[in-house]
Amino acid sequence: MARNVVISGGGTGIGLAAAQLFAADGDQVLLLGRRAEVLEQADVPGALSYAADLSKPRGVRGVERFVASEFGTVDVLIHSAGGAGHLEPKVDSDEPLDVVLHNWTLNFGLNTLTAALLTEALKDRLADPGGRVLFLSSIAAFRGSGSGAYAASKAALHPYAHDLARQLGPRGITVNVVAPGYVEDTDFFGDTMDEERHERLVAETSTGRAATPGDVAATLHWLASHGAGHITSQIIQVNGGAERGH
Repeated sequence: MARNVVISGGGTGIGLAAAQLFAADGDQVLLLGRRAEVLEQADVPGALSYAADLSKPRGVRGVERFVASEFGTVDVLIHSAGGAGHLEPKVDSDEPLDVVLHNWTLNFGLNTLTAALLTEALKDRLADPGGRVLFLSSIAAFRGSGSGAYAASKAALHPYAHDLARQLGPRGITVNVVAPGYVEDTDFFGDTMDEERHERLVAETSTGRAATPGDVAATLHWLASHGAGHITSQIIQVNGGAERGH
């Protein structure tokens, strides 16, 4: 039976790869993101799209109304929106603490609030039983990200997911987190990736290669399946062995 699948950040990278997998199953997919033109160009047969800033309640309420009119029930909710702020404007200040405030606020807005606000808005629409909520974290949540802000914003999703799993479990809804390592072919790094860094990140893996968006999408797809119905409150790492399980 076809399911209703909502994917934030569904126009690019991991979100797009996941959307294509679910659409291939015949599921009805809704792509969410800030850039309408990117969503419209996404190659996902039959998908709907809605452009909104998910870090703002007004944008999320718009999504909630759209979902109510087009879907009614949400079977799978995937939070792929986010980033480290490489594509965002820099703060215009010489005060170091202004820069710190900007970076931390930006990262928590992009990675934590987008997921929390959207989940809370659609929580009552999740299919019960059988609903699935899936968050995208990062290897940085385990080992840091250099600046601290991005890693902290992703790590914040872990206890939130555990709380949700306990809350939604009685309704037959599972909640899990997928934490990728280095993934090629995404916009995540902006123009900050060079060959030396690429080789270093690949060398950390046991598999000798970077992940692809499809690797992570396949894990999300399986966690949303009937066969994963007794897996909840877990953090699944997809990093080729670059970081061991905890």
